[in-house]
Amino acid sequence: MNVRRSAAVLAATAVIGTATPAVAADPSASPSPSPSVAIPEGLYGTSDPTYDGVWRQSWALIAQNKQSVVPAEQAVDWLAGQQCANGAFPAFRADPAKPCDAKVMVDTNSTAAAVHALAVVGGNHEDAVRKGIAWLRSVQNKDGGWGYTPGGATDANSTSVVIDALLSSNEVDSTSEFKKAGHTPSDALLKLALPCTGDGAGAFAYQPDKKGKLTANADATAAAVLSGLGGGPETILLGDDQSSASCEKPSSFETAVHNGASYLAKTMSKDKYLKSVLPGSEDQPDYGNTADAVVALSAAEFNDEAAASVHWLETHALKWAAQSGPAAYAQLIFAARSAGVDPRDFGGKNLVTLLNATGPKPEHLPTAEEAPHIEGKSGKDDDGTLTVAWTVGGGLLLGALIGFGLMLRGRKRHP
Repeated sequence: MNVRRSAAVLAATAVIGTATPAVAADPSASPSPSPSVAIPEGLYGTSDPTYDGVWRQSWALIAQNKQSVVPAEQAVDWLAGQQCANGAFPAFRADPAKPCDAKVMVDTNSTAAAVHALAVVGGNHEDAVRKGIAWLRSVQNKDGGWGYTPGGATDANSTSVVIDALLSSNEVDSTSEFKKAGHTPSDALLKLALPCTGDGAGAFAYQPDKKGKLTANADATAAAVLSGLGGGPETILLGDDQSSASCEKPSSFETAVHNGASYLAKTMSKDKYLKSVLPGSEDQPDYGNTADAVVALSAAEFNDEAAASVHWLETHALKWAAQSGPAAYAQLIFAARSAGVDPRDFGGKNLVTLLNATGPKPEHLPTAEEAPHIEGKSGKDDDGTLTVAWTVGGGLLLGALIGFGLMLRGRKRHP
């Protein structure tokens, strides 16, 4: 399979992304309490933005852009206004007119998501994108990867969401340009690939535990697979037939990406969804991570598994998205498009309309002719390449974890 760079730079940095709420396992749970801070004009969603304001704003804008919706100028301006002078973004700051100081906690995930969004929506934000990329370069770890916080231990999700952001811009041709101490982001992810024996064979870990042990993490696996499929000159070619989920010794990042896709296919084949890892909810579906996995499976051409899971989401995930808000709608939009399902007719609902309703009125809504056309996942272009070029810069909403392990509302952190 000749996967275009544009096809693989998917709507992300939805696994890191993919912004899965902490309550994702139970779509019937009580609504979140009233936010402790005022909701700024221009911000998507009505829940407390303290921990996910920049994140949910970014993926809402990306999803709208990929559906030919021109977002409100105030929505884009709000996001750009969250940037600190050094180029980094925090999760949220209530008073953007006040300069960032040491008390403002910036992070790689919020920065990458905002860079990604500002790059794809365009406008006069080139300087903000360049400053964000420069800051991300400055906090790259010596192993080539990134942690959630500057200087934090490398994790698969943070590294992958940064890769998605870099490739969504016009500033970087390949992540191989981002070497630190001789190591690339791909080198960092390869170290997190599990062998083909034991539990979780072929998957990626979020990060090693204190003893250095790697534990399979489906969300991290989806993130790493997408990053491997979107590496520009480093793009992984997985071959035409992905119906056989096999595992080979992960001696290269290419092989590790294949193994990760195979792991996801096997994991999803039984129940069609991923289960929650939240304490007390282990037997319940994780809607956000399932959507993430659909995008990764589609990019890797595990089309049957992706189709089965996206149809499961059509039946089961709408209540979760309604409760969770804009980032969840964005995740479902990415999953639908990647698997050849129209987001405007997803389980009988128009996901694009539902997303638009969570924020300021868009500047422009597409006509029938302007709306993205669904070719169907089985289709190929005349040159035989995958027909998912719509996904440029989309970014799988990749879930990440704050280093000190705090469970944050609006976004799930992996233990």
